Parts: sequence; structure tokens; C-alpha cells
Amino acid sequence: MQKTAVSWLVYRLTDSALLLGLVGFVSLIPSLILSPYAGSLIDRHNKYKILLITQVVSMAQAGALAAIIYFKFYNIPIIVGLSLLQGIINAFDVTCRQSLMVEMVEDKADLPNAIALNSTMANLARIVGPAIAGVILSTFGEDFCFVGNFVSYIPVLICLLMMKLNITVMPHGQKSIWRELEEGFKYISGDKELSSMIIMIGISSLFVIPFNTLMPIFAKDLFKGDAGTFSWFESAAGLGSVISAMYLANLKSAKPLMKITVIASAIFGLSLMFLSYASILPLALVFMTLSGLGMMAQTSAINTYIQTHAIPEMRGRAISYYVMAYQGMIPIGSLLIGWAAHAFGPRAAVCIAGLIGLFATSMFVLYKTRHSGKRFTIAMLRS
Repeated sequence: MQKTAVSWLVYRLTDSALLLGLVGFVSLIPSLILSPYAGSLIDRHNKYKILLITQVVSMAQAGALAAIIYFKFYNIPIIVGLSLLQGIINAFDVTCRQSLMVEMVEDKADLPNAIALNSTMANLARIVGPAIAGVILSTFGEDFCFVGNFVSYIPVLICLLMMKLNITVMPHGQKSIWRELEEGFKYISGDKELSSMIIMIGISSLFVIPFNTLMPIFAKDLFKGDAGTFSWFESAAGLGSVISAMYLANLKSAKPLMKITVIASAIFGLSLMFLSYASILPLALVFMTLSGLGMMAQTSAINTYIQTHAIPEMRGRAISYYVMAYQGMIPIGSLLIGWAAHAFGPRAAVCIAGLIGLFATSMFVLYKTRHSGKRFTIAMLRS
């Protein structure tokens, strides 16, 4: 909700697509730089304690942002600076939460479902949150979003303090954290399955997922709407995400995750191409729903695959590379699509994003067919 409200506020105050991209850039770029370090750090320490620290600091950041918006102290550099701070916190928080969830599952046979459910909830929040923000923006105003985010940390911290977890900290001897960074990179790069999935989400995050940065422009300029129109776009994406969420959370095993990744990526790319040149609002909302479905299924399937296939002592570092490829690439993509919208127009920029998504999916299928042989081909044909 906060991220969406910041984007809407910045665009309302400046009418600048480039500044809109800059806000997305600074809020996520720390994940690109810090995630591998965060993964190694988390593998060495108590994940539960790290999570408590990140939530307390996040609450302080949310409180500062809520205060300056509530008192209408509209200072763009300060807003950008606080967004950067939240990005730094998230680089540690997201990796920590993903790693901690695995240790909360007592029956390991339930692990694929638990990971899928956790991944689905995390990604669903990223899409449903903006949808709720759109409704609140049009009904109550911007400050309600920021104050609401600040207050939301109270029940979160209460729930965390009520947990009784037996956390296992892996022994690491005398190895330096930089040595463990190197080991993590060698492990990921040496596993063709994990590395191909991380590359796939990296390409999607760089060129395809940032399309959402331009939705305020679609709502305000292309369809001559207001914050309410913006909320319809985000709600449509949220609906598609809910459909994906229900499907992924009920998976019986991790076996179909590769197939789901390919199908979801194709749906994502195609829906963006149709969305880019939809002439009427209802049609645009249909394709926005399909884009939410494809994006949710793609990101959640890849996340679940990585967590279920990484060895326990490398799981934190494997997750950190996923976070780096996913969240770390989005800010660069936000700048790229902001520039593309400025240079070629928002419709052309979204169409290009869809084309790149389809091309990446084709290359992924070609790569898997060459390296996995008939098994991958037969699985895709059966789908």
C-alpha cells in the first residue's frame, strides 16, 4: 500500500514518468547489491532475531514517512531517501522471512505446499496491497495509506513475539562471510536447474514485471481517470493473482513447477501485448487480470522450485540470489521502462515488455529442451 501511495503521490506532484521510475529504482536497488551478503549473514545467525530487528526498523521508517505526508511536508528528496532506506531493510527482511519459513514446517512432506503458500502470500500482498491502496487513495486520501502501514506493524510484532521457534544455526567454523559468498555463487552457477530459473526471473524482473510502474499513466492519461481508475487496474491484477494463489497453494508436489513457470511466463507476455493496445477500459482490465495471473504464477513457481531444490546449508544463499534477481532487477527495469515510456509512449513500452517476456520464455524452453532432453518436451506436450 505504501509503495503504491508513494508512486501515485510522486506522479501527482511532478507528472514525471522518470521520477516515477526513480522511486521504484531506489526502493528495490539495494536488493541487487545487498541480497547475496544478506543470504550469507542470515545463514550464520538466528533468523528469528534478525526478522524482529528488520520489522522494528521498518516500523520506524513507516512512521517517518507517515508523519511527513500527514503534515503535508511534500519533499521529493526526503520521500526518495526514505524509500531507499526501506529498500535496504527489505534486502535483509525478505531473505530472512523466506529462510525462516522452511524451519517452521514440522512435517517436511508438507514443505512444497508451505513454500508455495508462503511465496503466494508474499507475492499476493505485492499485488493486492496496491489494489487496496487504490481504493483508499480515492476514498480517504494518501495519508491514510501511510498511517495504515505504520499501524500495521503493531500486530505483526505482537505475532512475532508470540512465536516459540527452535531455530537451528548452521555451524560455519572460521570461514569469512566473503568466503561463503563465493561458495554460494559457485553452488548456484554449478546447478543448471537453479541457475536457469534464477536467470529466467532476472530477465522477467528487468524487462517485464516493471510494466506495473506505468499503470498510473494508463489510468490517469490514457483512460482519463483518477485514483479510482488506478485502483481498478490494481484490483484486476489482484484478482488474477488470487486465482494463481489458490492453484499454487494446493499443489500436491513440486514436480510441475517447471511446466507452470513456462505456461505462466507465456500468459504474462501475451497479456501485456494485448493490454498495451486495449482501446477500452473493460478490455484493458481483462488483460490486466491475466497479467496478474501470469506474474504471480511465474514468480511463485520459481521461488518454490528454488527452495525445494536447494540443499539446506545453501538455502539462505540460494534464496538471496532469487531475491537479487527478482527484486534487485525490478528497479533497473523501472528506470528502463520509465525511459521507454518517455521516449516511445507508455503503450509501446508495455508492448515491448510483453515481447521480451515471450522471447525469454522461448529461449528458456529451448534451453531446457537441449539440456533435459525428451523428459522436458514430453512434460510440456502433456500440459
